[in-house]
Amino acid sequence: MNLDRIWKSVAAGLCGSVAHTGLMTLKSRAHLLPSFQPYNDVQNMLTGLVGSSVDPLVPWALSYFNGSVVLGFLFGQAYRHLPGRSGAVKGAAFGFAVWIAMGIIFFPMLGKGLFASQAGLGLAPTLFTLLMVLTYSVTLGIAYAVFNPDRHERAP
Repeated sequence: MNLDRIWKSVAAGLCGSVAHTGLMTLKSRAHLLPSFQPYNDVQNMLTGLVGSSVDPLVPWALSYFNGSVVLGFLFGQAYRHLPGRSGAVKGAAFGFAVWIAMGIIFFPMLGKGLFASQAGLGLAPTLFTLLMVLTYSVTLGIAYAVFNPDRHERAP
């Protein structure tokens, strides 16, 4: 993979992360699921791991690093192999896979159970996390397609 494509993947990931932040800001301002605070849960988990208080900015910084660098890079690598002909569809497919992994790995690590089923809020956290991930990943896919117009081909 060349450096140009890596930077475009990271830039597309940053676009997805900004869209995700917009949704989380809307969630906060609209008082949607006020008791479901995944960033606070991450902060508490990190505090437990390091044994001292963790600044609230740390989970957000980790989220931006993960969304921009890690997932942006992985998406760029997987792009040709994802189903669909558009960046939005490829982003949705990628996002659905990330949502499954998050529901099976991340939320149980936070003590929330599979797909946040033990958050005590019914299906709302599960559905919100799907919306959250799709907001990120569809934006990521659209941005990646814009930054890489020659990459719309599918793998043989």
